[in-house]
Amino acid sequence: MVKTNGSRITVSGAPEGFDATLVLKEIEKAGGPVIHVARDDKRMAAMRAALEFYAPDMPVVTFPAWDCLPYDRVSPAAEISAARMAVLAGLIHGMPERFVLLTTLNAATQRVPARATLKDAAFVAHVGDRMDEAGLRAFLVRMGFTQSPTVTEPGDYAIRGGIIDIYAPGQAARSGSTCSATCSTARAASTPRPSAPPKSSTGSSWRRFRR
Repeated sequence: MVKTNGSRITVSGAPEGFDATLVLKEIEKAGGPVIHVARDDKRMAAMRAALEFYAPDMPVVTFPAWDCLPYDRVSPAAEISAARMAVLAGLIHGMPERFVLLTTLNAATQRVPARATLKDAAFVAHVGDRMDEAGLRAFLVRMGFTQSPTVTEPGDYAIRGGIIDIYAPGQAARSGSTCSATCSTARAASTPRPSAPPKSSTGSSWRRFRR
């Protein structure tokens, strides 16, 4: 059964997998993004798998919940924080015209940084422009990165001569790119180091900038 109340749609009794087709139909009807709030992480993963089956080319963004309890002594995992901040920064700085945002009840009710904070949580370098090394270093420090001689862990950055290596949290493996003063546009959204309280740090992959 499908109930529509303004921009909100409530679906009940739909067979598992069929609900994904309803989401895709709503995107076609609205011509814009659709948010799907799942009951839990298992349901969210099932919805993502179904969307990838029915519409492999449709961008699907996942906004997970923290993996710790309120007032817990440990901070959320760096991967979770990276995923959340990457989604929030993407919503602020630009997303595709049509996409599906998947989240859960817990994630949708948890606090997020203010828009003004997210607007400052990005560093952009354009082709042909000289890179602002001092600005980049200040951004990394503000986002909770730690300078080290060699980049080995998520949240590290290193300056080696004319090269700046950055390893952002939330990446299963490092993937590097070399940027000089004429580098392609690079944007970093942020998440904290595992030992830090919820600050921000970068949600892009490990990057290598050449000054």
